[in-house]
Amino acid sequence: MHQSYLVFKPDSPYLRQINASFLHRQNMKQIAILLLGIFVVSCSPNKKEVQNTTADSTAVAESTEHFDWLLGQWSRLNEEEGKETYEHWDKVSDTEYAGLGFTMQGADTIWQENMRLVKVDKNWDLMVQSPGESEPTVFKGTVHSATEFTCTNSENDFPNTIKYWKDEDKLSALVSGGDLSISFAFERMSL
Repeated sequence: MHQSYLVFKPDSPYLRQINASFLHRQNMKQIAILLLGIFVVSCSPNKKEVQNTTADSTAVAESTEHFDWLLGQWSRLNEEEGKETYEHWDKVSDTEYAGLGFTMQGADTIWQENMRLVKVDKNWDLMVQSPGESEPTVFKGTVHSATEFTCTNSENDFPNTIKYWKDEDKLSALVSGGDLSISFAFERMSL
């Protein structure tokens, strides 16, 4: 089989045309990438802080209607040695969040509960259910703001009150009833 090669002189008009065409395509690609980048940035939400006090109060009112700061996977910082406790929160809808809490000791799950934070009328109720329970225990929302919520159930043995709050980049919780209270400090787990 015979192979043939084309050889062009460095100053060949055909080679200059190929180089010009190649450079033109490279420039067009760069321009297209630049325009795409500008488009993406221009469509991103504006994160400027609102300076106007009326707008600030509106923003606070709107922000109390969601608890997106709960979202993600959390690891308890103040757990007993030999145990690991985690919580995972998802947003089901604008009016419902679902959480799963569990504690591991070695490879065994020694405690678990499912949680639902649901907007009922103007309040957010927390429903907690452990495996084997036929119905969740409902804690009625008593306080909620942009960074915390508190729910109570005076008829429950323990706890009577459950409070969650955002503390900078940490998640904190307190369960209490009678003379007993248990605090939880969580950090967000990196994925």
